[in-house]
Amino acid sequence: MTTLAVVSAGLGQPSSTRLLADRLAAATSDALAADVAVEAIELRDHAHAMVDAALTGFPSGTFRSAVETVTNADGLIAVTPVFNASYSGLFKTFFDVLERGSLDGVPVLLGATGGTARHSLAIDHAMRPLFAYLRAAVVPTGVYAASEDWGSGDRALPDRITRAGTELAALMTARPAPPKDDPFGDPVPFEELLSGR
Repeated sequence: MTTLAVVSAGLGQPSSTRLLADRLAAATSDALAADVAVEAIELRDHAHAMVDAALTGFPSGTFRSAVETVTNADGLIAVTPVFNASYSGLFKTFFDVLERGSLDGVPVLLGATGGTARHSLAIDHAMRPLFAYLRAAVVPTGVYAASEDWGSGDRALPDRITRAGTELAALMTARPAPPKDDPFGDPVPFEELLSGR
């Protein structure tokens, strides 16, 4: 079973950020030729636990489960609202508390929402550098949705969503399975154990 984690940092409920995240997840699922388990994570539900984890260095409770869902997923969709030309503090805090190396090579699709199209460059100027630092494999197409994109007859947003979902699916399919640690995979010969070498 292929696992797709969907992180949404919307503050409202419902939010346009979650709406975009769900559409990106649907497009990716449609493009994958396999059974997909989509695991949605609303960061607003873990706000206090994230601050606690940032202070203590250890996620706990249901937030720990959310972190493990993201770090063990075959692919990740990360969507944030844009405030002051960058990702939200909630979004940044979540990725700040992940352990170093936990997103190495993980295929990631980036999305963002905002009031106007002027903030669309936040994906390339703020989000991509963050995920490059985390050593994730980010797909070429990022999807930004401004308020005017919702409900319009324009096909631009749906087409971008489809293209981005297809790119993520291709990257997830091409990614080799991570090696599994087998404590018995390379046993020490019994004779060597007896000889004390």
